[in-house]
Amino acid sequence: MRLATYNIEWFANLFDSQDRLLLDGARSARHGIDRYTQGHAIAHVLRRIDADAVMVIEAPNTGRRQRTTRALEHFAAEAGLRAREAVSGFPNDTQQEIALLYDPDVLTARHDARASADAPRFDGVFAIDLDVDAQADQVRFSKPPLELAVRTRGGTRLRMIGAHLKSKAPHAAKTRGEITAVSIANRRKQLAQAIWLHRRVAEHAAAGEHVVLLGDLNDGPGLDEYEELFGRSSVEIVMGDLLTDPHAHNLLQPRATVLPSTSRFYNPETKRYFCALLDYVMISRSLTGFDPQWRIWHPFDDAECYADAETREALLKASDHFPVTLDIALE
Repeated sequence: MRLATYNIEWFANLFDSQDRLLLDGARSARHGIDRYTQGHAIAHVLRRIDADAVMVIEAPNTGRRQRTTRALEHFAAEAGLRAREAVSGFPNDTQQEIALLYDPDVLTARHDARASADAPRFDGVFAIDLDVDAQADQVRFSKPPLELAVRTRGGTRLRMIGAHLKSKAPHAAKTRGEITAVSIANRRKQLAQAIWLHRRVAEHAAAGEHVVLLGDLNDGPGLDEYEELFGRSSVEIVMGDLLTDPHAHNLLQPRATVLPSTSRFYNPETKRYFCALLDYVMISRSLTGFDPQWRIWHPFDDAECYADAETREALLKASDHFPVTLDIALE
Protein backbone atom coordinates (compact mmCIF):
# COMPACT_ATOMS: atom_id res chain seq x y z
CA MET A 1 0.00 0.00 0.00
CA ARG A 2 1.22 3.49 -0.83
CA LEU A 3 0.19 6.48 1.30
CA ALA A 4 1.19 10.03 0.43
CA THR A 5 1.04 13.60 1.62
CA TYR A 6 1.14 16.48 -0.86
CA ASN A 7 0.82 20.20 -0.20
CA ILE A 8 -0.52 21.58 -3.49
CA GLU A 9 0.03 25.32 -3.60
CA TRP A 10 -3.29 27.19 -3.89
CA PHE A 11 -5.10 24.22 -5.43
CA ALA A 12 -8.36 26.10 -4.74
CA ASN A 13 -7.58 28.65 -7.45
CA LEU A 14 -7.99 26.03 -10.17
CA PHE A 15 -11.75 25.79 -9.54
CA ASP A 16 -14.66 28.16 -10.08
CA SER A 17 -17.52 28.77 -7.63
CA GLN A 18 -19.21 25.57 -8.84
CA ASP A 19 -16.05 23.45 -8.39
CA ARG A 20 -15.49 23.23 -12.14
CA LEU A 21 -11.87 23.04 -13.28
CA LEU A 22 -10.34 26.17 -14.77
CA LEU A 23 -7.66 24.85 -17.10
CA ASP A 24 -6.97 27.95 -19.17
CA GLY A 25 -4.19 30.42 -19.82
CA ALA A 26 -5.10 32.72 -16.93
CA ARG A 27 -2.60 33.12 -14.11
CA SER A 28 -2.78 30.63 -11.28
CA ALA A 29 -1.82 31.66 -7.75
CA ARG A 30 1.51 29.91 -8.37
CA HIS A 31 4.03 32.53 -9.44
CA GLY A 32 4.71 32.53 -13.18
CA ILE A 33 2.47 29.51 -13.87
CA ASP A 34 -0.91 29.57 -15.64
CA ARG A 35 -3.85 27.43 -14.57
CA TYR A 36 -3.57 25.06 -17.52
CA THR A 37 0.08 24.33 -16.78
CA GLN A 38 -0.36 23.92 -13.04
CA GLY A 39 -3.46 21.74 -13.40
CA HIS A 40 -1.79 19.37 -15.86
CA ALA A 41 1.36 19.27 -13.74
CA ILE A 42 -0.63 18.29 -10.63
CA ALA A 43 -2.42 15.57 -12.59
CA HIS A 44 0.88 14.21 -13.91
CA VAL A 45 2.43 14.10 -10.43
CA LEU A 46 -0.58 12.37 -8.88
CA ARG A 47 -0.67 9.80 -11.66
CA ARG A 48 3.07 9.25 -11.31
CA ILE A 49 3.08 8.63 -7.56
CA ASP A 50 -0.04 6.46 -8.01
CA ALA A 51 -0.85 6.37 -4.30
CA ASP A 52 -3.71 4.42 -2.75
CA ALA A 53 -4.43 7.47 -0.60
CA VAL A 54 -3.14 11.06 -0.74
CA MET A 55 -3.52 13.52 2.12
CA VAL A 56 -4.01 16.75 0.18
CA ILE A 57 -2.82 19.82 2.06
CA GLU A 58 -4.14 23.14 0.70
CA ALA A 59 -7.01 21.23 -0.87
CA PRO A 60 -9.80 23.11 -2.74
CA ASN A 61 -12.18 25.26 -0.73
CA THR A 62 -15.38 24.39 1.09
CA GLY A 63 -17.73 27.35 1.38
CA ARG A 64 -21.28 28.45 0.80
CA ARG A 65 -21.37 26.86 -2.66
CA GLN A 66 -18.06 25.05 -2.97
CA ARG A 67 -17.22 21.60 -1.64
CA THR A 68 -13.70 20.26 -1.21
CA THR A 69 -14.71 16.67 -1.88
CA ARG A 70 -16.66 17.54 -5.03
CA ALA A 71 -13.75 19.54 -6.46
CA LEU A 72 -11.23 16.77 -5.74
CA GLU A 73 -13.45 14.08 -7.22
CA HIS A 74 -13.95 16.21 -10.35
CA PHE A 75 -10.20 16.58 -10.62
CA ALA A 76 -9.59 12.86 -10.10
CA ALA A 77 -12.06 12.04 -12.86
CA GLU A 78 -10.42 14.49 -15.28
CA ALA A 79 -6.92 13.27 -14.41
CA GLY A 80 -7.83 9.58 -14.57
CA LEU A 81 -6.76 8.82 -11.01
CA ARG A 82 -7.69 5.58 -9.29
CA ALA A 83 -7.66 7.53 -6.01
CA ARG A 84 -11.02 8.97 -6.97
CA GLU A 85 -13.06 9.41 -3.78
CA ALA A 86 -12.49 12.17 -1.24
CA VAL A 87 -13.26 12.82 2.39
CA SER A 88 -12.71 16.02 4.36
CA GLY A 89 -13.37 17.19 7.90
CA PHE A 90 -14.02 20.56 9.51
CA PRO A 91 -13.89 23.36 6.91
CA ASN A 92 -11.83 26.48 7.59
CA ASP A 93 -11.74 30.10 6.47
CA THR A 94 -8.38 30.03 4.67
CA GLN A 95 -9.42 28.40 1.36
CA GLN A 96 -6.79 25.77 2.17
CA GLU A 97 -8.58 22.65 3.35
CA ILE A 98 -7.26 19.24 4.35
CA ALA A 99 -8.71 16.21 2.57
CA LEU A 100 -7.93 12.61 1.71
CA LEU A 101 -8.20 11.42 -1.87
CA TYR A 102 -8.28 7.62 -1.93
CA ASP A 103 -8.93 4.48 -3.97
CA PRO A 104 -12.20 2.94 -2.69
CA ASP A 105 -11.14 -0.44 -4.06
CA VAL A 106 -8.23 -0.48 -1.59
CA LEU A 107 -9.56 1.18 1.54
CA THR A 108 -12.45 3.06 3.12
CA ALA A 109 -12.12 6.30 5.08
CA ARG A 110 -14.55 8.37 7.13
CA HIS A 111 -14.21 11.55 9.17
CA ASP A 112 -14.11 10.52 12.83
CA ALA A 113 -13.25 13.45 15.11
CA ARG A 114 -12.40 12.64 18.72
CA ALA A 115 -12.36 14.66 21.94
CA SER A 116 -11.07 14.16 25.47
CA ALA A 117 -10.30 16.19 28.57
CA ASP A 118 -6.63 16.40 27.59
CA ALA A 119 -7.18 17.01 23.87
CA PRO A 120 -10.44 18.63 22.77
CA ARG A 121 -11.88 18.22 19.30
CA PHE A 122 -9.69 19.89 16.70
CA ASP A 123 -12.34 22.45 15.76
CA GLY A 124 -12.52 23.53 19.39
CA VAL A 125 -10.29 25.43 21.82
CA PHE A 126 -7.20 24.13 23.59
CA ALA A 127 -6.34 25.85 26.88
CA ILE A 128 -2.62 25.87 27.69
CA ASP A 129 -0.22 28.26 29.38
CA LEU A 130 2.16 29.20 26.57
CA ASP A 131 4.29 31.82 28.32
CA VAL A 132 4.45 30.54 31.91
CA ASP A 133 2.37 33.38 33.34
CA ALA A 134 -0.12 31.09 35.12
CA GLN A 135 -2.78 32.20 32.63
CA ALA A 136 -4.20 29.71 30.14
CA ASP A 137 -4.01 30.80 26.50
CA GLN A 138 -6.86 29.84 24.18
CA VAL A 139 -5.41 28.10 21.12
CA ARG A 140 -7.31 27.27 17.95
CA PHE A 141 -6.39 25.63 14.67
CA SER A 142 -6.89 27.85 11.63
CA LYS A 143 -6.87 24.56 9.72
CA PRO A 144 -8.31 21.84 12.01
CA PRO A 145 -6.54 18.50 11.50
CA LEU A 146 -8.49 15.82 9.65
CA GLU A 147 -9.09 12.70 11.75
CA LEU A 148 -10.02 9.57 9.83
CA ALA A 149 -11.03 6.04 10.65
CA VAL A 150 -9.52 3.96 7.86
CA ARG A 151 -10.01 0.31 7.05
CA THR A 152 -8.01 -1.49 4.38
CA ARG A 153 -9.45 -4.09 2.03
CA GLY A 154 -7.76 -6.78 4.12
CA GLY A 155 -9.38 -5.52 7.32
CA THR A 156 -6.51 -3.55 8.91
CA ARG A 157 -7.75 -0.54 10.86
CA LEU A 158 -5.78 2.70 10.96
CA ARG A 159 -6.19 6.06 12.63
CA MET A 160 -5.07 8.58 10.01
CA ILE A 161 -4.54 12.26 10.82
CA GLY A 162 -3.90 15.00 8.27
CA ALA A 163 -2.32 18.15 9.68
CA HIS A 164 -1.21 21.62 8.57
CA LEU A 165 0.28 23.44 11.54
CA LYS A 166 0.49 27.20 11.78
CA SER A 167 3.23 28.87 9.79
CA LYS A 168 5.95 30.64 11.77
CA ALA A 169 6.46 33.26 9.03
CA PRO A 170 6.05 36.83 10.38
CA HIS A 171 3.53 38.00 7.77
CA ALA A 172 2.73 41.75 7.86
CA ALA A 173 5.60 42.47 10.27
CA LYS A 174 7.91 45.22 9.00
CA THR A 175 10.47 46.31 11.58
CA ARG A 176 13.07 43.99 13.10
CA GLY A 177 11.29 44.21 16.45
CA GLU A 178 7.94 43.34 14.90
CA ILE A 179 9.45 40.41 13.00
CA THR A 180 10.96 39.01 16.19
CA ALA A 181 7.78 39.46 18.23
CA VAL A 182 5.50 37.93 15.59
CA SER A 183 7.89 35.06 14.90
CA ILE A 184 8.04 34.13 18.58
CA ALA A 185 4.25 34.42 18.98
CA ASN A 186 3.67 32.26 15.90
CA ARG A 187 6.14 29.63 17.09
CA ARG A 188 4.51 29.58 20.52
CA LYS A 189 1.11 28.92 18.95
CA GLN A 190 2.59 26.30 16.64
CA LEU A 191 4.14 24.47 19.58
CA ALA A 192 0.78 24.50 21.37
CA GLN A 193 -0.83 22.94 18.29
CA ALA A 194 1.93 20.32 18.27
CA ILE A 195 1.26 19.45 21.92
CA TRP A 196 -2.47 19.17 21.16
CA LEU A 197 -1.76 16.88 18.23
CA HIS A 198 0.68 14.74 20.23
CA ARG A 199 -1.88 14.21 22.96
CA ARG A 200 -4.36 12.84 20.45
CA VAL A 201 -1.71 10.50 19.04
CA ALA A 202 -0.87 9.35 22.57
CA GLU A 203 -4.50 8.47 23.19
CA HIS A 204 -4.64 6.30 20.08
CA ALA A 205 -1.31 4.66 20.91
CA ALA A 206 -2.51 3.89 24.45
CA ALA A 207 -5.57 2.20 22.92
CA GLY A 208 -3.28 -0.01 20.82
CA GLU A 209 -4.31 1.58 17.51
CA HIS A 210 -2.13 2.02 14.41
CA VAL A 211 -1.55 5.72 13.69
CA VAL A 212 -0.40 7.46 10.51
CA LEU A 213 0.07 11.24 10.70
CA LEU A 214 0.60 13.04 7.40
CA GLY A 215 0.95 16.65 6.40
CA ASP A 216 2.81 19.95 6.50
CA LEU A 217 4.08 20.70 10.00
CA ASN A 218 5.74 23.97 8.89
CA ASP A 219 8.73 23.09 11.02
CA GLY A 220 11.78 20.90 11.35
CA PRO A 221 14.60 20.50 13.89
CA GLY A 222 17.10 23.34 13.54
CA LEU A 223 14.99 25.27 11.02
CA ASP A 224 15.30 28.69 12.68
CA GLU A 225 17.02 30.55 15.52
CA TYR A 226 13.87 30.90 17.63
CA GLU A 227 13.81 27.17 18.30
CA GLU A 228 16.53 27.69 20.92
CA LEU A 229 14.09 29.74 22.99
CA PHE A 230 11.74 26.78 23.31
CA GLY A 231 14.13 23.82 23.35
CA ARG A 232 12.37 21.60 20.82
CA SER A 233 10.80 21.89 17.39
CA SER A 234 7.12 21.19 16.75
CA VAL A 235 8.16 18.09 14.81
CA GLU A 236 9.95 16.65 17.83
CA ILE A 237 6.93 17.37 20.03
CA VAL A 238 4.47 15.71 17.64
CA MET A 239 6.64 12.62 17.26
CA GLY A 240 7.73 12.24 20.88
CA ASP A 241 8.63 8.58 21.31
CA LEU A 242 5.37 7.41 19.73
CA LEU A 243 5.84 8.20 16.02
CA THR A 244 8.71 7.81 13.61
CA ASP A 245 9.76 9.38 10.29
CA PRO A 246 13.33 8.78 9.05
CA HIS A 247 13.58 12.21 7.40
CA ALA A 248 12.80 13.96 10.68
CA HIS A 249 15.23 11.71 12.56
CA ASN A 250 17.90 12.51 9.99
CA LEU A 251 17.83 16.16 11.02
CA LEU A 252 18.21 15.19 14.66
CA GLN A 253 21.61 13.64 14.01
CA PRO A 254 24.39 15.89 15.37
CA ARG A 255 26.47 15.66 12.19
CA ALA A 256 23.92 15.09 9.47
CA THR A 257 25.59 15.71 6.12
CA VAL A 258 22.71 15.05 3.72
CA LEU A 259 19.68 17.10 4.71
CA PRO A 260 16.39 16.03 3.14
CA SER A 261 13.90 18.64 1.95
CA THR A 262 10.29 18.55 0.77
CA SER A 263 9.84 22.12 -0.46
CA ARG A 264 11.55 24.77 -2.58
CA PHE A 265 10.89 28.51 -2.27
CA TYR A 266 12.20 31.56 -4.06
CA ASN A 267 13.68 34.48 -2.11
CA PRO A 268 13.20 37.64 -4.21
CA GLU A 269 15.71 39.55 -2.08
CA THR A 270 18.62 37.17 -2.60
CA LYS A 271 17.29 35.91 -5.96
CA ARG A 272 18.00 32.37 -4.84
CA TYR A 273 15.95 29.30 -4.02
CA PHE A 274 16.04 27.70 -0.58
CA CYS A 275 14.77 24.32 0.56
CA ALA A 276 13.18 23.09 3.78
CA LEU A 277 11.88 19.86 5.28
CA LEU A 278 8.26 20.62 6.15
CA ASP A 279 6.20 17.59 5.06
CA TYR A 280 6.11 14.28 6.88
CA VAL A 281 4.52 10.84 6.98
CA MET A 282 4.86 9.66 10.58
CA ILE A 283 3.83 6.21 11.72
CA SER A 284 3.29 4.65 15.12
CA ARG A 285 5.80 2.12 16.40
CA SER A 286 3.14 -0.56 15.89
CA LEU A 287 3.58 -0.16 12.10
CA THR A 288 7.35 -0.35 11.91
CA GLY A 289 7.22 -4.13 11.41
CA PHE A 290 5.36 -3.76 8.09
CA ASP A 291 8.46 -2.88 6.04
CA PRO A 292 7.83 0.88 5.71
CA GLN A 293 9.70 2.65 2.91
CA TRP A 294 9.64 6.45 2.68
CA ARG A 295 10.36 8.57 -0.38
CA ILE A 296 10.49 12.31 -1.03
CA TRP A 297 9.71 13.02 -4.68
CA HIS A 298 12.19 15.87 -4.96
CA PRO A 299 12.95 16.77 -8.60
CA PHE A 300 16.66 17.33 -7.93
CA ASP A 301 17.44 15.07 -4.96
CA ASP A 302 15.63 11.94 -6.14
CA ALA A 303 17.65 10.42 -9.00
CA GLU A 304 14.66 8.80 -10.71
CA CYS A 305 12.65 12.04 -10.61
CA TYR A 306 15.58 14.01 -12.00
CA ALA A 307 16.14 11.53 -14.85
CA ASP A 308 12.48 11.72 -15.88
CA ALA A 309 12.30 15.17 -17.48
CA GLU A 310 8.48 15.24 -17.69
CA THR A 311 8.06 14.32 -14.04
CA ARG A 312 10.82 16.70 -12.97
CA GLU A 313 9.16 19.64 -14.72
CA ALA A 314 5.71 18.66 -13.43
CA LEU A 315 6.98 18.60 -9.83
CA LEU A 316 8.44 22.08 -10.25
CA LYS A 317 5.31 23.53 -11.85
CA ALA A 318 2.66 21.88 -9.70
CA SER A 319 3.61 23.24 -6.28
CA ASP A 320 6.32 24.66 -4.04
CA HIS A 321 6.13 21.41 -2.05
CA PHE A 322 6.89 17.89 -3.23
CA PRO A 323 5.02 14.69 -2.36
CA VAL A 324 6.19 12.34 0.36
CA THR A 325 5.15 8.71 0.00
CA LEU A 326 5.16 5.73 2.32
CA ASP A 327 5.09 2.21 0.92
CA ILE A 328 4.01 -0.20 3.62
CA ALA A 329 3.07 -3.90 3.58
CA LEU A 330 -0.58 -3.54 4.53
CA GLU A 331 -3.43 -5.21 2.66
